Amino acid sequence: MTVPTLRMLKTFQAVARTGSFATAAEKVALTQAAVSLQMRGLEQALGRQLFNRDARQVVLSRAGREIQPKVEQILELLDALGSARPDSMTGPVTIGAVVSVIGALSLVVARLKTVHPQLDVRLLAARSDELAGMVEAGEVDIAAVVAQPDAMLPDTLRWSMLYAEPMVLVANRELVEPDARRILRNHGFLRFDRRVRTGLVVQQALDAAGLAVNEYLELNSIETIVALVRENVGVAVLPLLHGGNWRNDPTLRVLPIADPPVVRTVGMIQRVSYDRPGITRAIIDTLHEA
Repeated sequence: MTVPTLRMLKTFQAVARTGSFATAAEKVALTQAAVSLQMRGLEQALGRQLFNRDARQVVLSRAGREIQPKVEQILELLDALGSARPDSMTGPVTIGAVVSVIGALSLVVARLKTVHPQLDVRLLAARSDELAGMVEAGEVDIAAVVAQPDAMLPDTLRWSMLYAEPMVLVANRELVEPDARRILRNHGFLRFDRRVRTGLVVQQALDAAGLAVNEYLELNSIETIVALVRENVGVAVLPLLHGGNWRNDPTLRVLPIADPPVVRTVGMIQRVSYDRPGITRAIIDTLHEA
C-alpha cells in the first residue's frame, strides 16, 4: 500500500496553488512527469481522485478541495517545528544503490546510525538507470550508481565521486595459465549483463585490451558470477569490488587485464534541490574512512 509522503504533500500544495503541473514542477524543482507521478501516487494512497484533469488546466476535484486545507495545516505545523539544517543527521532518508554496492553502503549506514541514532534510513537496491529516475522523481533521496559511459546527467541531478574500481580477470586459483589472454581463450566466459552499465564497462575493458572470450553464460549478479568462478565453472572480467577482498580469497585468482586499467566509476547522485547535503557528505567520508 502506498503511503503519502511529505514530498507528495508539498507537491500537492504547489499544484493546488498554481493549478498547473508544469508551474508546480518549477516550484518544487522536479520534472513535470515526476509531479504527475507523485500526484498519481497520492491519489492511490488516499483512494480518491484529487484532480479533474483536462487539456488546459488542472482543477481540484471535490476530494482535492476537501483535503487542501488539511494539507496546508500539516505543512504549516511542520514549518513551525523548524526545518532541518543542511547538516542535520536526523529524520528520514531513502538511499538507493546498485546491488554490487549495497553491501558496502549498508556497512557505512550502520556506522552512521551508531553515531547518529536519530537518522531513519531506508535502503533499497535497483539498477543504475532505474535509480537515476527514482532520484529525479523524488522517490529516493540519494543513490550510489555506476557512472554512465558518456558521464552525462540531467541538469536536475548532481554527481559526487565515491571510488573507481579497476576491471580485472577473476579465475579459480587452480588455473595455471600464466596470463589473462590464455585463461580467457581456454575457459568459459561468465559475462555480466550487457544491458546495464557494468556490463558495458566489462566490454570496454575487453575491447581496450584486445581480448577475445569463449562465451559461456551471461548473468546479472556479480556475486553469482564469483560463486561460479569459485566452483571453477568459468572465468570472468569484473570490477574489483570495493571491500570485496577477492585477492585474499584462497579459491580465487585475480589478474590485471590492461595497464592502465579500465575502471568502473561509482558515485552518489542527488537532486540539485536536495536540501540535506550533509548526509551525502557523511556517507562519502565514512566510506572513504572504511
